[in-house]
Amino acid sequence: MDPSILDALGFSTLKYHWQVVLLSAVICCIIFETSRVISPLLFPKTFQFFKGYNAPNWHVHVVSTIHCITVVIGSFFIMGDKTLNNDRVFGYTYWAANIYSISCGYFLWDTFVAIHYIKHQGISMVCHGIASFAVFIFGYKPFVNYYGAIFLMYELSTIFLNFNWFMDKIGWTGTKAQLINGIFLILSFFGARIVFGIYMTIQMWTDIYAVKELVPLRYIVVYGSANFATVCLNLYWFRLMINMLRKRFPGNKTDKELK
Repeated sequence: MDPSILDALGFSTLKYHWQVVLLSAVICCIIFETSRVISPLLFPKTFQFFKGYNAPNWHVHVVSTIHCITVVIGSFFIMGDKTLNNDRVFGYTYWAANIYSISCGYFLWDTFVAIHYIKHQGISMVCHGIASFAVFIFGYKPFVNYYGAIFLMYELSTIFLNFNWFMDKIGWTGTKAQLINGIFLILSFFGARIVFGIYMTIQMWTDIYAVKELVPLRYIVVYGSANFATVCLNLYWFRLMINMLRKRFPGNKTDKELK
């Protein structure tokens, strides 16, 4: 890939990481295909009732879960990186950018999967994949590589959300295991996306405003739009999760009478 093209596009550091982006996308394909072979063997009773998009959706969730676990672990180290902490807007470290490259590759794969299964996933998931890919690709300026860990931290709750989905499919709906997982889902979602996410978002835009004359307008538009949409969606999804748990684990008669 010609480095001059990337420099002209404003993605100066991508020339060091595009290989990881493509490798990540390829690995996602491999995980998906591996799940197609292994999952039916591990859960034969579940897969015998799957029809249409159910099986591919399972494999998509497998890839998502592995991606989430990988980048959440990486995000903890990014938040503790001194180089990025010293320059939170334009700071750059090679290893942290490789963590972002894993997610960039995943969202590239996710976008194509959403397009392939658009009949089942809908246009919203295509837009979600494109928006997520854009957020990470613009980070190769470099730009807000420290705060990129915020978006990776969000995936902590996705791990438990995927587990909840898997439990529904294997017949564990309403079990104690799902209740425990649901508690972790609510706590991680509220902690990572609502409390930590909103706090760090305010801090990020405070830092960006301090050097606003150095930040291209398109970056403000992309990150501002994505940030606003994400915060609104997080609040909306949190409400849906509470309602979902209430349906799966209804309170006793006294609780219902008080409502």
